Amino acid sequence: MRSSSTARDVIIRGMPETRHSRPVALAVWLIIAGVVGWWAAFSLTLERLHLLMDPDAAASCDFSILVQCTANLQSWQGSVFGFPNPLLGLSGWIAPIVVGVAILAGARFAAWFWWCFWAGLAFAFGFVLWLIGQSVFVLGTLCPWCMVTWVVTIPSFYAVTLHVLRNGAVPVSARIRRGADRLMVWVPLMAFVSYAIILLLAQVRLNAIPNILDTILG
Repeated sequence: MRSSSTARDVIIRGMPETRHSRPVALAVWLIIAGVVGWWAAFSLTLERLHLLMDPDAAASCDFSILVQCTANLQSWQGSVFGFPNPLLGLSGWIAPIVVGVAILAGARFAAWFWWCFWAGLAFAFGFVLWLIGQSVFVLGTLCPWCMVTWVVTIPSFYAVTLHVLRNGAVPVSARIRRGADRLMVWVPLMAFVSYAIILLLAQVRLNAIPNILDTILG
C-alpha cells in the first residue's frame, strides 16, 4: 500500500520513477554537444572581433565564395538581436554542459526545469532553422562554424524533446511515453536525415557538394 502511494505521488509530481530519471547517454551527449557548440561560438566570436578590428581582413574560415564566415558575420542576419549571434552561443551552450554534468552527478530535475530546458533548445532549433534558410536562400553561403552549430543543435533538440515526453515532464499517456522511449535510439538517424535534407537544399540552390568537396580536398 505504501509503495503504491509513493508511486502515485511521484507520478503526480510529473516525474515517474523510471530508469530515465538518470539518462546517462543523454547526459554524455549534452556535454559533448555543449562543448562543441561553445567552441564553435567562441571561434566565430574571435572571427567577428578580428573583422571589427580590420574590416578589410578575411576570416580564417573563408575558404571560397560559398564556404565562408565573413558574409554571414557581417550581414544583418548575423546580429539579429543587435549583437553578434555567436554571443548567444557563448552563453547558451553552457546550459547543456551544466545539465549533462549534473545528471551524471546524480541530480534529478523537476518537470518545470525540463520544460525550461526544452524551451531553450526549441528556441535554438527554430533559430538554427531560420539561419539555415537565410544562409542557403538569401546569403548564398555556408559558414563552417555555423554548420558545426547546426550539427549539434538538431540532435540535441530531438533527444531532449523525446526525453521530456518519456520521463513524464509532459503529461502524456503511457503509450506516448513508450513511443518516445523507443524513438530515442533513432535520434542519430533522425539527425542524419535532417542533415541530408539541408545538404539537398544547399545542392539544389547553391550546387554546394562540388564546392564543399573542393574545399575539403583542395
